Amino acid sequence: MRRASTARRESAPRRDEIFAILHEARVRGATDVHLVSGSPIIARIDGALVPLEETARDAGAIAQLITSLLTDAEVRDLESQRSVDVLRVDAAGRRHRVNVAYTREERGAVIRLLPSAPLPLESLRMPPVVEELATREKGLILVTGSTSMGKTTTMSSMVDRINRTERRHIITIEDPIEYVHENLQSLVRQREVGRDVLTFADGLRAALRQDPDVILIGEMRDYETIEIALRAAESGVLVISTLHILTVERLVDRLVSFCPPGRELMVRTMLGETLVGVIHQELLPSLDGGKRVACEILVATRAVRHLLRSGSELQLRNALQTGASLGMLEMSSSLADLVAEGAIDEALAARVLRSYQAVS
Repeated sequence: MRRASTARRESAPRRDEIFAILHEARVRGATDVHLVSGSPIIARIDGALVPLEETARDAGAIAQLITSLLTDAEVRDLESQRSVDVLRVDAAGRRHRVNVAYTREERGAVIRLLPSAPLPLESLRMPPVVEELATREKGLILVTGSTSMGKTTTMSSMVDRINRTERRHIITIEDPIEYVHENLQSLVRQREVGRDVLTFADGLRAALRQDPDVILIGEMRDYETIEIALRAAESGVLVISTLHILTVERLVDRLVSFCPPGRELMVRTMLGETLVGVIHQELLPSLDGGKRVACEILVATRAVRHLLRSGSELQLRNALQTGASLGMLEMSSSLADLVAEGAIDEALAARVLRSYQAVS
């Protein structure tokens, strides 16, 4: 016990040091900080990896910084599992998601700098149909895209909009909780996987017995979660979740890839019955030094539902091209609007569009 107490006291200066580094990174607009042996501490700023210092740190120095963020139990978990995810809050209440893992037997970490509160939906400056989707009372809304494209931010802003304007019971199941919602007009219960509930599926199953109006699922990452989410949406609950896909056309393929043999048709049918809309987004650096979202929005019309049920999802592009009057939006149009507004330049828009079309 004495040795553990001494170790904790000795780690305090290191913890103060890493929190100071994280504060500097946050001031500079970083989203993530990387701690890697043999490298300076690196931050991701406007999508690029930028050194925060000139001198590389050796394995021992990096290990000390990382260990200062962990409890004794978490260090033991790291040694046995070779990876650990934790949430840390500094003295100012700023929250950080920390992933620690081994690389060539040396400790490294990636630390996500989390906002303290959800952003108002209007501050994201997305098309009006996004706010309209948040007013729906039932069905499934998916926010899609690749990693670090702001999906969680959009989803949390939609929940914030509901919380500020409607009296509903909102249950979130997240890993970890990134945005903290206070009870405003709605009652919000946030459950964290690994702390409040064992798995997404367990949390979702329990939520269905807790009189929900809205369920937010941090990510649909396995078949059990997908099936329960679809059944929840089918039962009259509004379900909002994220899915990692590269284009809207890959939506069904991605969901079906999780299915055991013989369940693919059921998932297609349930998706066709419950889908409300898909918000597919790219988070881009803007010319004013901030970030803007370019998005593609699919609204689940009767024709879209038929395409999903019949396995004709490759024709979703036609629906997007002809559905502007219904609030649908193609990525090319969203990028063009941002260029016309002066938010991004033509070179960035062209690069994003080429990449997007290459995987469509």
